[in-house]
Formats: sequence, C-alpha cells, structure tokens
Amino acid sequence: MNVLSPAEFVESYAVVGEKKSKAPIWRLFLLGILAGLFIGLGGVTANTAAHSMTNVGMARMVSGLLFPAGLIMVILTGAELFTGNCLIPISVFEGRATFGGMAKNWVAVYIGNFVGSVLLAAGTAYFGQMNYSAGGLATFTIKVAAAKCALPFVNALALGIFCNILVCAAVMMAVSGKALIGKAIGAYVPVAVFVICGFEHCIANMFFVPAGLFAMTVPKYAALAAEAGLDTTLLTWGNFLLKNLLPVTLGNIIGGVGFAAAIWSAYRKNAKAAA
Repeated sequence: MNVLSPAEFVESYAVVGEKKSKAPIWRLFLLGILAGLFIGLGGVTANTAAHSMTNVGMARMVSGLLFPAGLIMVILTGAELFTGNCLIPISVFEGRATFGGMAKNWVAVYIGNFVGSVLLAAGTAYFGQMNYSAGGLATFTIKVAAAKCALPFVNALALGIFCNILVCAAVMMAVSGKALIGKAIGAYVPVAVFVICGFEHCIANMFFVPAGLFAMTVPKYAALAAEAGLDTTLLTWGNFLLKNLLPVTLGNIIGGVGFAAAIWSAYRKNAKAAA
C-alpha cells in the first residue's frame, strides 16, 4: 500500500516524535523559523489572491485552496511547526519521549515560528508587497488583523481547538503517505477545510496580525485604512498577544493533544491486542 494504516502511523510517529524531542535546540529553532516563513507565505498568497473579492464565500474558498501550500512545504522540507508537533504526546504515551523533551521542542519551535512569521510580516509591509490594487492589499491585511484582535477570548480558544484537530489530521495524513503526491494531498485537504471555515491557527496569526500592525505604521497604508472606515482601535500588540495569540495557542494545544490522545488510544498496540 502507498499509505500507512492509522495503527502503523502511531508506531511510526512514536519514533518521529522521539527524534523531535531529542533534537538540539538550535536545530529546532532554525527549522522553526523556516516553518514560520512557509506558513506565513501561505498567508501572503491567500491575502494577495483574495484581497479584492467582495464575495466572502468565494474569498474564503480561494484562501482555502492556496493557503495549504505552506504546510506542504513544511512537511516536505522537514521544517518544525508548533501546531503539528502537538502530536508528540503520542511519543510520550508510548514511553519514547519525555514531557521535558516535548516541552523543549514546543518552546524552541514556537519561538522560531514567531521569528520567521514576524520577519515575513515586516518584509511584506515595508518593502512594497502590499501595494497591490493601489494599497488595497494593505487595507485588506489591516482589516483581517483587526478582526482577529476583536475576537472574544472564548471564541478564539474554540476556533483554535477546531483548527488544530484539522492541522494534526493533516500532518497524520501527510506522514502516512509514502509517495510525494500522497503526502501533499494529505497535508492539503484538512488545512483547506480549516481555512475555509475561518478557524484560528496561532502560527498563521503570527503573520496575519503583525502584518496588519506593521502596515499601520506605514502612513500611506494607515491613511487608506482610515478612508475605508476600518475600526483599528483593537489592533495593538497587546491585544494580539493576550486576546488572540494566547487563546488561539491554548486552543491549538487542546485540539492537537486531544487528537493525538484519541488516535493513540484507538490504535496503540495494547488497543489492537484487546480488539
């Protein structure tokens, strides 16, 4: 077969997660920066393609079709993505990784993801990438960022849970594929679903919100946002970190770890033997 069964995935990922938990911090950090860039580039692509669409459903569809390229690049290059690494509990449950090793991976990768995403956000805001449609892309970017900062804490948490169930399913499906096309399709479909549904991904938001914040420091873009009547009062670094990134990250952890626990419980060796 060209794909691992769920039980085979659990056995395979237990080894993968063990290696991730034991990797040196400098490597995790560098590969985290790379993953942050890739996920952010998926966001750049989605925003650029959808920024002038007035039909919300069509805009979500286009974004969903394009954004998953970021995760495909992460999977195929071996980059380290915090949300996908929420599957490492499988290795902990199997006794192949320690909680401390998992925490080390999560912290190093999360910081790396943040650095890569924010650098990309600054680059797009300050070097003209947002000039499409006479600055219309910048206005759209600010609008998206402001909307994310205005989400109620509980909503951001819940949308984060739903999101990372799908992201971890995407990683599982991609890892289970034995051929390039299988890995790409496996990563593609669940991520397209979460984007179309508007769920919240903490690493993607490390690009989307800082991109809007940086755009607001460019006088031309700030003026265009004001002309468009955008309410940017909640678009601040404090609101981003405490009212969006924090609940979304917690939701992503809950969704990802919950997914990992469910898959491990259903398909671990002892469960197969009992069946």
